[in-house]
Amino acid sequence: MKTLELNQIENKETLQQVSGSVAVIEALLAENVKTIFGYPGGAIMPIYDALFDYKKDINHILVRHEQGAIHAAQGLARVSGETGVVFATSGPGATNLVTGLADAMIDSTPLVCITGQVFAHLLGTDAFQETDIVNITSPVTKWNYQITDASEIPAVLAKAFYIAKSGRPGPVLIDITKNAQLQLFDYKGYEKCEFIRSYKPQPDIRISYIEQAAELINQAKKPFVIFGQGVILGNAEQEFLKFIEKAGIPSAWTIMGMSAIPTNHPLAVGMLGMHGNYAPNLFTNECDVLIAIGMRFDDRVTGRLDKYAKQAQIIHLDIDPAEIDKNVQVTVPVWGNCKETLPLLTERVQQKSHHEWISKFHQAIAVETEKLITPELFPKEGEVTMGEVIQLINELTNGEAVMVTDVGQHQMVTCRYSHQNKTRSNITSGGLGTMGFALPAAIGAKYGAPERTVIAVMGDGGAQMNIQELGTIMQFKPNVKILILNNSFLGMVRQWQELFHEKRYSFTDIQSPDFVQVAKGYGIKGNKVAVREELKSALEEMLHHPESYLLEVAVRMEDNVFPMVPQGKGVSEIVLCKEDIKM
Repeated sequence: MKTLELNQIENKETLQQVSGSVAVIEALLAENVKTIFGYPGGAIMPIYDALFDYKKDINHILVRHEQGAIHAAQGLARVSGETGVVFATSGPGATNLVTGLADAMIDSTPLVCITGQVFAHLLGTDAFQETDIVNITSPVTKWNYQITDASEIPAVLAKAFYIAKSGRPGPVLIDITKNAQLQLFDYKGYEKCEFIRSYKPQPDIRISYIEQAAELINQAKKPFVIFGQGVILGNAEQEFLKFIEKAGIPSAWTIMGMSAIPTNHPLAVGMLGMHGNYAPNLFTNECDVLIAIGMRFDDRVTGRLDKYAKQAQIIHLDIDPAEIDKNVQVTVPVWGNCKETLPLLTERVQQKSHHEWISKFHQAIAVETEKLITPELFPKEGEVTMGEVIQLINELTNGEAVMVTDVGQHQMVTCRYSHQNKTRSNITSGGLGTMGFALPAAIGAKYGAPERTVIAVMGDGGAQMNIQELGTIMQFKPNVKILILNNSFLGMVRQWQELFHEKRYSFTDIQSPDFVQVAKGYGIKGNKVAVREELKSALEEMLHHPESYLLEVAVRMEDNVFPMVPQGKGVSEIVLCKEDIKM
């Protein structure tokens, strides 16, 4: 069925009566939605019935679990910048979205999730598959709303897409009762929302604060930029580059900010955080002006707050005023989208280089390279390391791949060592740390960037949390490369047990199936390697295979990820090996 003809919806004499379900699909088409991830059920069946007539207009991917649907929608949104869309039924279908909603909320990912609900007259009766999904999801959505009358659908969905994408993005859930899906109403067309009176997505830019920030930067002897995903979400990558290149300031990224600039940029000094690079963590507590751009000072970046950048004057650029002064008291707040505020700041800063200050970073980088990075990436003997796997991927993809990671040691290793030349190349569960994220998110990422190589990197624990999504790959055939780094442990938990709990490995040694045989059952080719001599050729086969491919690599069982900022320590107390940890 083609989109309703314009004259059918503009001429009041020929207003067409449509069902609420048709209005839903028309709204998605008007919002240029190309792909939906979902799973049908009784309470959303009318919407699926309407979707049957739109098969040529919109793509629906039938996942194997609703959590897979929402993570796939996240992957699409993160790699493309578009709003991900999810369908789920009522009751358990809707509650299965909660983890993904929480993940998208904390990582500022734009989603519109549409759930079916029981008939309006059954609300509150504990009807079959009835849950109060609006109250359940209120803490983990940017906005949610229940529709009980079909006439509300066009305006509410327009609001939903506007709220999800504008300002600081986030997930929106719209719950539609079954009677509203079936109800016929006079359809007056769909009008995109561009304004809501009670909602102000972007704060007013205050030039006086930008001038104060520029003055601090111009006076600084040791300025340091730390940046997060706000640069990517604001599509401000070029504005950011112009700023740091003019001001000559060394810059480090959060895990979510990675790929906003090429990782090999001359002013790029690495990743912040508990398992970030040595130099940026160390010199956070030596800089005189700290410029935070589009990041939120979460605990994994700051370590102990009473030991964080106390010597520095702090400038914070953020679109969300609630983030300013939330965790770290700042000297100058700069509210607004950094795509707009950065050019204003760049105009006012002086051209500088800071050679001596940057050389200190390079010295610290050399120390980390000698003690940690070279042995991890280029081992001469022993078992395969996670780092050397990622290094070979760098060589084989030239830093052009989209790297989608799960959560754990492999995530930290991938984010530490991946070379990334393009923005939106690092897709991970940053704030919530959701195991099982990678496989469905990689599926979504492939639909969001079909021209790019998408590699899902996961451990043997997380791989089993949403392994059913291999069925989605089997049916719809997105070309996703699946890389399982198997150390036979829940590696990150085991590392903490080794370092801080006297090596008492309490339920972290995990047995796994034969992943290659599991993949074979889904019609996906696979291979397993355990020796260094076979690794490169196995990776080449995976990357060159014309369809999805699963490669399992057996890696060192009791390897640890360093550097590390131990819990309860300041960022400058970062250690390079376990012998340096002081309890």
